[in-house]
Formats: sequence, structure tokens, C-alpha cells
Amino acid sequence: MRTKVAIIGAGPAGLLLGQLLHAYGIDNVILERQSPDYVLGRIRAGLLEEGTVALLDQAGAGTRAHAEGLVHEGIELAFSGRRHRIDMKGATGKTVMIYGQTEVTLDLMNARKAAGLVSVYEAKDVQPHDFDGSHPRVTYVKDGVTHTLGCDFIAGCDGFHGVSRASVPASAIEEFERVYPFGWLGILSETPPVSHELIYSNHARGFALCTMRSTRRSRYYVQCSLDDHVDQWPDDRFWDELKRRLDQEAADSLVTGPSIEKSIAPLRSFVAEPMRFGKLFLCGDAAHIVPPTGAKGLNLAASDAHYLSSALREFYDEKSSAGIDAYSTRALARVWKAVRFSWWMTSMLHKFPDTGTIGARIQLAELDYVTQSQAAMTSLSENYVGLPF
Repeated sequence: MRTKVAIIGAGPAGLLLGQLLHAYGIDNVILERQSPDYVLGRIRAGLLEEGTVALLDQAGAGTRAHAEGLVHEGIELAFSGRRHRIDMKGATGKTVMIYGQTEVTLDLMNARKAAGLVSVYEAKDVQPHDFDGSHPRVTYVKDGVTHTLGCDFIAGCDGFHGVSRASVPASAIEEFERVYPFGWLGILSETPPVSHELIYSNHARGFALCTMRSTRRSRYYVQCSLDDHVDQWPDDRFWDELKRRLDQEAADSLVTGPSIEKSIAPLRSFVAEPMRFGKLFLCGDAAHIVPPTGAKGLNLAASDAHYLSSALREFYDEKSSAGIDAYSTRALARVWKAVRFSWWMTSMLHKFPDTGTIGARIQLAELDYVTQSQAAMTSLSENYVGLPF
């Protein structure tokens, strides 16, 4: 087989990139080591910036999001027993949309299938080769047979643990990382959300987040120890702890029910530089991870796909390498701003074991300032709804 762009990974980054390239008339093949059902079984983010929704529209995969997604104009910050609303639309003119990453992935899969594009699932031992030369290729094993996919470029969209970044010589890449000393215990339940908008709660017992996937399905999180295991958190214990971390009105109106998914996620900030190595490009979680506090992970994957697809369109249509030469710099400028914002939100809202009482009081002062200052609310809103591409 031969194609113009070999895409490793069929998560949102790879699928969106594939659809955008197709819209530009650029052939591409996706290789994914897992099955479609496994990919769709990943429970991930659920908040989309306006720019991400526009890219889904461009990719021909936005119809269901517009029909079923929940448009939010603000968020609420809870501390000292009270909630304070941040009017993001009032500050920026922009909104965000609640629409699960699983649904985004399904819509992109369906759009790719409708377009008749090639995706190879359960491709084992995927390996990129010669991306620093003139004839890059990707090898993989399918049904016990080794295949070679020749290409012009390779897009590594295979996540934090994928083969793409691991194939780059250590001397050619610099990694920046902070691992946070806690995790998020999250549950999904078939219950109506406690609030129309997201509630981010700073509490002496630890952070809590109330969000949703629809008007009938809720997603809740509490900060927990990295040593915890989901078996230690039966549903009753989770609901009791969540109520303790919410204001009284929210705690009283919270509708509880059996969890349909429960997991603990560690938090980290991670960036790999650069994001281009010859004819190999990193895209999405393969290049960067942010804590979910700022809701930026999926949206950064989308902006990477935008930058890379535009650069490759310029290469093929205009015979110019300027876009691909600038890809890493352009993508990383937006990545680092999102890393900063996600770090700031995480630092302001979570209980840290090493900051003590003075750290907690500084957090409350910060939250009081953010909710009283129009300039601070505008700054938070600009970052939350998404900086321009």
C-alpha cells in the first residue's frame, strides 16, 4: 500500500486529521492497534471549544453535535460554601459545548466510513521508519502478515504511550513534565446533572467537579489519593464525599444513582518539543498532556490537527514547505498557553499536600479575586472558551 499521509492512531486527533486531509483532497490511511469497539469504549473528555466544533463541521462530522450537544455560556466556581458564576459569553462572546469525546470519535468514524477511507484496526507492531529520509514508511502486522505502508509523511496521533514519540531518538527531543500528587476519581451515572452549568469546587477536603454528558447523564469527580483504588470507593462512599465538597444547595439537590463507569485518572502536565522530526509529526496526546481541570486535552488535539492539515494542504496545493516547517512552533505556542491555563486552574482548585494552611488561604484569595474582578473573569473566560488558532 501507498498513501500520502500515514496516520498512526484512530483517536480524535487521528480521525479529525484524516477527515480534514480528505476535505483537502489528500489521501491518508489510519493504522490503529486496537479494535473500533475498544476505541469507542474510552471514557474521556466532554467539553468542546467553538473552534473544535467548527473543525468538526469542516470535517463533515458536526451534525449530531449541534443536535445533541449542550451549549454552555458560563461556569460556576464554588468556595467557602458559596457558588460564583463566571459569565464567559458575556466576557468573550463565545460559548462551549458539552459533547462527549466518545460521541466525537463515533461521528468521525462514521464520516470516515461514509467517505470510503481506509482504516486498519487491530494493526499490531506498528513501526514508523526512515522519517528522517526521503522514503518514510510504516510497517505493521495484520492477521499474522507483515505489511508496509509507503507514504510522504507520517502523523503520530497514537497518544502518550504510543510508538510515534518513542521512535524519535532521545537526543532529538526534549520533554517537560510535572506529575501532580493526586488523581481524579470519576463516575458516570444515569442521573440528571445537579446544575445546568459545570461546578468547580475548592474545598478543604479536596477538589470536586460536577459536569455532565447530557441532560440525563452526569459525570462527577472528586480529588483522591494516587494510592486509592476504585474498589475502595463504592457508590455510597463516593456520593457522600461529593456532597461534603459541594455547597449546601447543590448537595441537597444532587440526584444519586448507580455508577455505570468508575475510574481513577492521574494528573500530569507534559510537553514534548519539537513536534516535527523530518517527515514525522506528533499530534495530540503524543506530544502533550494537560490536567483535565481546564478542559483542554481534546481541544488541543483538534488545533494540532488544524495546523497540520493546513500545513500539508499548503505543501501539496502550493508546493510550499513553509507550513510544515512552522507546524511545531505554531502548535506549541498554543499548547504552552493551554498548559499554563490548566496548571493555573489545577493549582487554584485542588488541595496540595505540601502547601499547608497558607497555601489554602492563598487559593481562597485567588478565587475571591477571580470572581470579583472583571479583568480576571475575562482572562479566565478567554482561556476557557479557547484561544484563537
